[in-house]
Amino acid sequence: MILNAKSLREQVYDYIREELSRGKLTPGMAINLNGISQELGISKTPLRDALLQLDTEGFVTISPRRGVFVNRLTVEEIRSCYEIIGALETAALLSVFDNIQPFHLEKMKWLNAALRVALKREDYQAYYQQNLLFHDVFLELSHNASLKRIIMPMKRRLYDFPRRGYIKEWELGNCRDHDRLIDALGKGDRDAAGNVWQNVHWSFDFQEKYIRRFYFPESPGGRETKAARAAAGNPKQKRQRSVDRK
Repeated sequence: MILNAKSLREQVYDYIREELSRGKLTPGMAINLNGISQELGISKTPLRDALLQLDTEGFVTISPRRGVFVNRLTVEEIRSCYEIIGALETAALLSVFDNIQPFHLEKMKWLNAALRVALKREDYQAYYQQNLLFHDVFLELSHNASLKRIIMPMKRRLYDFPRRGYIKEWELGNCRDHDRLIDALGKGDRDAAGNVWQNVHWSFDFQEKYIRRFYFPESPGGRETKAARAAAGNPKQKRQRSVDRK
């Protein structure tokens, strides 16, 4: 591992998250601590520290005497993330509403145009990064560090792991939400801005048909299977499935 300004724990954390997003570590799989430790040439201390952070953020479950297992993303967790992110981002947006200047709106317009270009090119990595930057235009105006610390891990949980293909019509709808937000901000319409952000953009009920297609494409109608729900809360079953694949 190449040393950089980040701590060893942070580097290990980034490495494991990348393995998750690339699908090398999949839901239900037991994480081979010895293998990762040997591959990176590190002791288990920074590895355990990184896994504790991932456990806190919901990516893994540390089960005493059983091991560390990659968590499945459930419908209930997705709904909770949407509700919390929607409430917090909307609160941040409204708290900085009067500080949003014309140049912020121009940046948002530019980023939203870049999102559409990325979709046309099917460059989903660029789309993902530009989308985060769009949200950051107003989030960075907020001085509420605690709010940001809560939002970012949830976004990672939704979008970084595992990184799937995109549903183009959903993402185009996302761009239209951005258009509506920019329009409301430009008109100084606080209520309209808050409504589109919390009750449309981050509304689980409004986005549900796409959420189910995106996160549960293998299930009829995008329904989470009973087996997946059971495995999400049963580390022993996760371990058995991991053993069965070997």
